[in-house]
Amino acid sequence: MKKWLIPVIILVVLGIGLYQWAVGFNNTAVKLKEASTQTWANVESAYQRRNDLIGNLVKTVQGAADFEKGTLTAVIEARAKATSVSIDPTNITPEQLAKFNEVQGGLSGALKSLLVTVERYPDLKANQNFLELQSQLEGTENRINIERNRFNESVLPYNNHIKTFPNSVLAGLFNFDELAYFKSEAGAEQAPDVNFEFN
Repeated sequence: MKKWLIPVIILVVLGIGLYQWAVGFNNTAVKLKEASTQTWANVESAYQRRNDLIGNLVKTVQGAADFEKGTLTAVIEARAKATSVSIDPTNITPEQLAKFNEVQGGLSGALKSLLVTVERYPDLKANQNFLELQSQLEGTENRINIERNRFNESVLPYNNHIKTFPNSVLAGLFNFDELAYFKSEAGAEQAPDVNFEFN
């Protein structure tokens, strides 16, 4: 064998190895990111279900003619804000999630106020449609929490894949950026202040 042929063979083998590593990294990163994107879609679907239920709840409550208009207006406005914020699931940033969480938190607060205010209306509390919607909302809030947790679980393997060395080198070359985790609202670690005085 000619001496010059050995370095050429080594370079070819190294080139093939690097190519296979790059292809394997890229394909795995794409699959993991797509899993996170799909999981985020499930989070949005759960929030959409809540928004739809809130619309029905508002219509039911509006049937109580003397119900406080300010409380309903706050819920309607918060719902409009919550549906106006969208996230690009292929490029989820901490800033996008913070804004999304902020408007969803505003809707949650308005909804809590509505449900507390309902306590003053015995006829409304006994309304079967209202009770059913309230029950569905409780279940939906649980679904939202489950879907957010699943989203965070799907982000972990993707972020680990692109951030560990030597994959981090290829992540930069192939423009695979870290995905943000869904975080709780600021102050969520503190117990809520519940006040049942209706004066």
